[in-house]
Amino acid sequence: MADDDLDALRARRMAELQSQMGGGPGGGDKDQEEKARQMEEMKHGILSQVLDQSARTRLNTIAVAKPEKAKMIEGMLIQMARSGQIQGKIDETQLKGLLAQVNERTKKTTTVKFDRRRAALDSDSD
Repeated sequence: MADDDLDALRARRMAELQSQMGGGPGGGDKDQEEKARQMEEMKHGILSQVLDQSARTRLNTIAVAKPEKAKMIEGMLIQMARSGQIQGKIDETQLKGLLAQVNERTKKTTTVKFDRRRAALDSDSD
């Protein structure tokens, strides 16, 4: 009998811990999805207040081509809006300036290296 009580106590305590941590079976996924949906709605709300229609269109076009860059710009815009750095709506030319700043900071250099020894091994004179 004592073992059954101990097992029941352990199971109840484990269920409490899982519910506190949000890792409960089945229930945690719904909560995470709901939070993600709310965050997405809040992000879109802030961006629609901060950007005019042409800038919003340009940002959506960038999101199709380069999603990671668009997420970075959206994060910057939301941070600027929350800190009060943005007065009024940002138009397309201002967004282009912000994009140029981001491009300067995240400039990637591509290098191409040729292995000439391997090219010398392949001869077409055979």
